[in-house]
Order: sequence, then C-alpha cells, then structure tokens
Amino acid sequence: MSVDTPSDTTSDTPSREAAPPTTPRPSTWAALRPLLLRLHFYAGVLIAPLLFVAAVTGLLYALSFQAENVLYRHELRVPVGDTTQPLTAQVAAAKAAHPEGYVTAVWPSPEKGATTRVLMKAPGLAEDESLAVFVDPYTNDVRGALASTGSSGALPLRSWLSSFHADLKLGELGRNYSELAASWLWVVALGGVALWVGRRRRARLLRPERGLTGRRRTLSWHGSVGLWAVVGLVLLSATGLTWSRYAGENIADLKDRLGGATPTVAAATAGSTSGGHEHHEGMVMPPAAPSTLTLDQVAETAREQGVRASIQISLPSAGKGFVVRERDTEFPVHLDSVAIDPADGKVMDVLRFSDYPVLAQLTRFGIDAHMGVFLGLPNQLALAVLAVALMALIVWGYRMWWQRRPTKGRALGVGRPQPRGAWRKVPLPVLLPLAAVTALVGWFVPLLGISLLAFLVIDVLLGLRGRKKVVTTS
Repeated sequence: MSVDTPSDTTSDTPSREAAPPTTPRPSTWAALRPLLLRLHFYAGVLIAPLLFVAAVTGLLYALSFQAENVLYRHELRVPVGDTTQPLTAQVAAAKAAHPEGYVTAVWPSPEKGATTRVLMKAPGLAEDESLAVFVDPYTNDVRGALASTGSSGALPLRSWLSSFHADLKLGELGRNYSELAASWLWVVALGGVALWVGRRRRARLLRPERGLTGRRRTLSWHGSVGLWAVVGLVLLSATGLTWSRYAGENIADLKDRLGGATPTVAAATAGSTSGGHEHHEGMVMPPAAPSTLTLDQVAETAREQGVRASIQISLPSAGKGFVVRERDTEFPVHLDSVAIDPADGKVMDVLRFSDYPVLAQLTRFGIDAHMGVFLGLPNQLALAVLAVALMALIVWGYRMWWQRRPTKGRALGVGRPQPRGAWRKVPLPVLLPLAAVTALVGWFVPLLGISLLAFLVIDVLLGLRGRKKVVTTS
C-alpha cells in the first residue's frame, strides 16, 4: 500500500473534499445571558430608586436601637437599688400616674438597672399602640410614659422609622413601595451574581481587580461587593415579603398548608367561647374581672415552668387567663410561654419554642433578624452594613449606565440598554419552562409579575418607536 504524497491530498476525490465550516451552537448560558442582562438593566434602572429609599430608611431603622438607648435613657435605666419592689406595687404606681388607661401587660425589669414597663390601653392611641409607663423597680417611682408599638416594644423613634421604612408614612398606598422593592431585590441580586460568576473570573470573584479604569473598574467593585452581600440581600427580600400586603398573604397560606403555622398557647378559661387564641398586647380587649392572684405569684408560677428569661405578663381579658411569654430573641432564643388560670393559679398550657414546627422557627428567626432583634447589636450592625452595601451597588450601577453613554455628537446622554430580542436566542426547550416559572412566580408575588409585565409593555413600545424612526429616516 502506497503512502499518499502531498499532491495526492489535493485530488478531486469527493471523500477528500474539506467539510464546509459550521457555526457552533451557542450554549444555554450564552443564550440566556443577553436576556438576563436586559432584565437586570431594566430592573436596575427602574426599581433601583425604590431599593435606594428602602436602604436609606432601613439604615436609619438599624441605627435607631442604639439611638433609643440614648434618647430614652431616663425612662429605660435607673440606679441599681438593694431590693426590688413587688410587681403589684409597681403596677399600682403606674395606674396612679395614668388613671385614664387600663393595664394589659407588664414587662418586669429584665436586668439590674432596667425599669419595669407597664403597658396600658389609653385614649388617643392607635390600635397597635400601647402606653408604656416606666417604673423604677427599686423605688416605684414613675420615670415617664411613651407610646410603644409591636411585640418588640418599639418606642416613638424606632416606631416612626419602622413605619417610614415600611410605607413612607403613606399608609396602605405606601406599602406598595416596600413590597415592590422586596419583590425585585432577590431577582436583581441573584441575577447580578449569575452575570458576575458567568464572566468566568473565578480568581477575582470576591475582590475588585486592581489597575482597572473607567467602567471596568466600576463593574469590578459592583460585582465583588454584590457577591459578598447577596445572601443578606436575598434574606432581607424573603423576610420582607412575609409581612407584605399581597405576597405576604400567599406566603402565609403556603406556610399554613405546609404545617408551618406559628402555634399559640391555649389561654381560654373554662366555659369560655372565645377559642384558644392568645391575647396580644396590641389588641383592644376589655379587662377581665379582678384576679385573686398577684402578678408576683403569676411570675413565680411561670418561673417554675421554665419561663423566666425577660418575660412579658399579659393580663387576663374576658374569657382568658394570664399569658406569660419570654421575649429574649438573642441566641439561644427563649420564647417559651405559659397560660395560667386567674381563678386558681393552675397552669392551663405550656408552649415551648422547641415544639414549634421547623418552618415556624425559621420564619421567626428570619423576621427577628430583619427587625434587628435576633442577635442584638451584631444583628443591627449587619443590617447597617447591608444597607450601605446596597446603596453603593445602586450608585455603581447608575454610574456604569452613565459610563456606557454615547459621547459622540452630544455632550449629555444616558447609557444604552442591552439589545432587544434576546429572548429569541433562547432555545425553545429552555424558553418554555422559563416562561412557565416566571408566570408562576409572578402570580405568587403579584407586584413582581405586574411590574415585569409593565417592563415588557414598555420594551415593546420602545421597539415600535425605534422601528418607526428607522422607517421615517429611510
């Protein structure tokens, strides 16, 4: 058998003809990346102002805990005395100072030098507010009274900032802003991480690159800081949605269906028709008939049941008994509760936090972390850092948009969006499931779905406008 020479390889034999060049089929990621870029662009430009407002107000809220300790120090702290007075006497002092209200709950002094907080329902307060009367546990002196909101006992400064963060003090209409921001935060955060990791710069994912200038330098900082902050931002988004107006209802329904509803201690007394729901301090309920038990006896019974860490004693309302619950949310948490019959002092029910469904425990951890009460000061500092990081990411995002602007022919302008029609490049087996998942998420998180639909309409209108200009100029 002879060996072909170089001249033989140029023969006209069909089998020897060179195959025509073929265009390699793009990978799924290569097809999805332009679509993700366009979505990230629109969300960044249009939703970022809401996220920036949420970050600023969230930062102020995170700092309000320490500000309250300074601003309300006279009400919160007292010199440490030799012995503490009975709780009954402390409550009597609060009632004498504010006879216009009736007592609904008592927070005994949780530590040396801290005042006792007596919560009252009084005229002129909102439905979710109580009048907190601060009593020196060593002398029974009333140190002052402030409006208190929520189970965490937020005082006026933190309460105002919390409401401002949630609804900009615009009521139900303002809640749409925070829900829209929370709905998009996880989408923008996870999409940005996918784009950053997809650049395949694994060696420089966690730190900005040195020696870069212009838009590349901004992008390096934007991507690296975003990667560090993504877990916290996604958690803030998820926990924020749990008490939102529309998505929150869907989340609560899903949690209940999965058996993750938060249980309550059974506090209904014998013969009561009010059911087994526990009394909450923010509810306006008539006081029950006076009990033969003293608050000190109730607190002692609770301590015998292991409920002793920073407790709250809710007084009996019509058809209900005393409810003593722990308020210590710092790790390890102490959130057990006990119901006590006001007639004879017997324990009616005990609920341990360890008996909560896992989903209910995780929900509680997440919400407390969002509110800055889970781990105390470290939690609040983490919230502040996340807020600053989010503000920086937004500023860098707008800066990149500005740095993309065309500079020829005009002095001012804005950055170009990503090219239209990116969805046409996505393979159909990927596009159809993606569309189905998007529709499902949009239904479950309604403001996300509505705003996404609005983005698509805007995109189509801009495309039609562009085509009309092309036809006119040609």
